Amino acid sequence: MSHANSNSWCAVSRFLSVVVAAVALLLAVSAHAAAPGITGTSFSLNAGPGYSSQPDGVMVYSWGYGCTTGFTPTYAPAAFTPIGFCPTMQLPGPTLIVKEGATFTVTLTNSLPAAAGNTSILFPGLVVNTAGGTPGLLTAEAVPGGTVTYSVTAPLGTAGTHSYYSGTQPDLQIEMGLFGAVVVLPNTTYSNCTATETGRVDYRLAPSAYDHALTCYDREYLVQWSEMDPRIHKQVEDQLNLIRSCPTTAGLQFSCPTKLDVVTEPYHPNYFLINGRSMPDNMDANYAPNYPHQPYNANPHMHPGELVLVRYIGQGHWQHPFHEHGNHVRILGRDGNLLLSQTNPNLLAGRMEFNTDTTPGQAAEGIFYWSGKGLGWDILAHTATNAGNPPCNPDVNGYYTIHSSPPATIPSYDSAGNFVSGSRNYYEWCADHDVPLEANPVGEVGGGGPMTLPDPLIVTNGLWSNGTPYLGPDAVGRSRGPAPLPPGFALQNPPAESGIAFMWHSHNEREITTNDVFPGGMLMMMLVDPYVWNIDETL
Repeated sequence: MSHANSNSWCAVSRFLSVVVAAVALLLAVSAHAAAPGITGTSFSLNAGPGYSSQPDGVMVYSWGYGCTTGFTPTYAPAAFTPIGFCPTMQLPGPTLIVKEGATFTVTLTNSLPAAAGNTSILFPGLVVNTAGGTPGLLTAEAVPGGTVTYSVTAPLGTAGTHSYYSGTQPDLQIEMGLFGAVVVLPNTTYSNCTATETGRVDYRLAPSAYDHALTCYDREYLVQWSEMDPRIHKQVEDQLNLIRSCPTTAGLQFSCPTKLDVVTEPYHPNYFLINGRSMPDNMDANYAPNYPHQPYNANPHMHPGELVLVRYIGQGHWQHPFHEHGNHVRILGRDGNLLLSQTNPNLLAGRMEFNTDTTPGQAAEGIFYWSGKGLGWDILAHTATNAGNPPCNPDVNGYYTIHSSPPATIPSYDSAGNFVSGSRNYYEWCADHDVPLEANPVGEVGGGGPMTLPDPLIVTNGLWSNGTPYLGPDAVGRSRGPAPLPPGFALQNPPAESGIAFMWHSHNEREITTNDVFPGGMLMMMLVDPYVWNIDETL
């Protein structure tokens, strides 16, 4: 999965990028992602109105699924229990985490304005029976103020990521925000899928993505892509205000409207969302209180070499070309269907993707990892003159691991997740061990390495440099000498972390704007941290 050009370019652009990268890295330091949701066999959901917050200060009238008043959900991963919340309306709806082969019930209460009419939920790819409500075109619907119950079974073989969304007037109701995700966990547990970081909190929902030993992973993130046309939302809000304020006095020359009559075409979205938020809001923590109706963020963190499961869902009307800088993505499956070789069921057959396009209504999973291979310089700032320079003995794939000879020692941690012992440079690409970023002082042209760092005295470049090019809490200090850095650089990244940032974003350039202002929209930051740094997903 090596993508040397993308790795090299992203690392270089980390120093020379515009202010968005500088701001993004600083904001991303304490905001992590994971795939939080609610779990169980019985869910009480509410369809209701509210407002979604946008980075330009606009509050957009929206609808969304949430938890009914009085329903106390169980949060997953368990580490999110103390901070989780499930309002009566959220965008996207609560992520439902269930078991393969199990049946769960969803009771939906329609708390939308009466003029919106009926509403419902579809669960594509799953087996559904209904009780109550009234017949609709695609499924049973809840009338205004009423309820309907869906009994949903995730049959064996349907592990993976699925969507759910309104089956009533979907051109309007999905646009307004009535959608969410279902994560179906596999029944099988494989011995080779144990967590790499023993001693630290395991934020995975399951050890593997599917019932297959080759679908193990170390971290996971869920990204739901959608867009909003604010003119449609404004029509809905204005019509509802008119209906509420329209006099009912007899003798009027016109009749008061009682139902919405919203024009949804032509469609011109101006807001582009990942998990209901636009950049930079999507880099704030999950369940951040300043987003009471948008609890999920989008900001993956990882350590070098970790297998990261990325769950994708296209929840809007448009297809979005999602590009992950730093590597390609190996697609595992789509809509709960694992992609296997037609001739050997023990081999995965998913393609390597440069863009993981999110098609409306489609869900998929992919495996991503970052290794530093191909950069051409030591990402941990080792030099031959460093005191205590650790070894880097390549395994058969060129990395320093437990399969090296002599082997690396898997890092161990205390109960708080802090590094205690082991190989601090675990999973280092040994070909670049001791290789300087530049041999001569900062700012010299032809610095003697693969790149020349920006001179901090030159405002056009130096002041926008957003950190260090190294991983590790002591890398900045150890970089003096053959690869020096000015002292100010150390202040841009917290010395305890010192991670390297990459942009993940839509390749449709307009979609990385918020109401046509760059940067914003479908843009988020992925941060690579050293193994000594404990990635706390709840922050």
